[in-house]
Amino acid sequence: MIRDITLGQYYQAESPIHKMDPRVKLIGTICFIISLFIFKNISAYIVATVFLAVVIKVSHVPFGFMIKGMKSILVLMMITVVFNLLLTPGEPIVTFWRFVITKEGIEGAAFTAIRLSYLIVGSSLMTLTTTPNNLTDGMEKLLKPLGVIKVPVHEVSMMMSIALRFIPILLEETDKIMKAQMARGADFERGNLFQKAKNLVPLLVPLFISAFRRANDLAMAMEARCYRGGEGRTKMKPLQYRKRDYLAYMSLMIYLVLIVVAGKWGII
Repeated sequence: MIRDITLGQYYQAESPIHKMDPRVKLIGTICFIISLFIFKNISAYIVATVFLAVVIKVSHVPFGFMIKGMKSILVLMMITVVFNLLLTPGEPIVTFWRFVITKEGIEGAAFTAIRLSYLIVGSSLMTLTTTPNNLTDGMEKLLKPLGVIKVPVHEVSMMMSIALRFIPILLEETDKIMKAQMARGADFERGNLFQKAKNLVPLLVPLFISAFRRANDLAMAMEARCYRGGEGRTKMKPLQYRKRDYLAYMSLMIYLVLIVVAGKWGII
């Protein structure tokens, strides 16, 4: 399951989404995530589903690879759905013991599951189609106005990009350490909650040591290359909007208009 997490990974392919300016993908991802939480009816989610399906198709990323990331949030999704079912007041449908399942609870649980699923898939799609370097450049460009108030934009963008890039690296390291410890007799499943937490010590200690070692190696490599922050640095490939990027912005505007119309005046 650890290897199934797709957030932070990059999938090499030749597609219009891969070739887009990273600023377009960052803005599009933010707008898509916001649109999921503004409206709460079936019509709006149908529009969001169609938009997400089209983007996945155009990206040339296999759908099976996309939904692998859903396994990592399955437990969180189940907990959220159960809480919505049992703790949402409204029109009762089923009553058992001290719990009441309401119509509003079922609707809330369904919409919450859809939101979490689309949020993970949409965010993963951005990282799967954008290299870490392009992601850093895109965030730096978007955050550039904050430099007026002395915010270290380049450093912030670099840290966010490195954090995303470290996600799949640390997950792979976790998987290796877990298999090595299990080969030595470690059991991460047996016992109650406290025993399971105690059993994680042989996993967490080497993982933290490995993470700090990797961070130190990265810092030394950056210093060896005379990295001193963003001030005065130039770009070998400066970001420039092209025709496909403007078309992507137009498609995003059309999506936002459609989801607003479906959200406010949808028939379902």
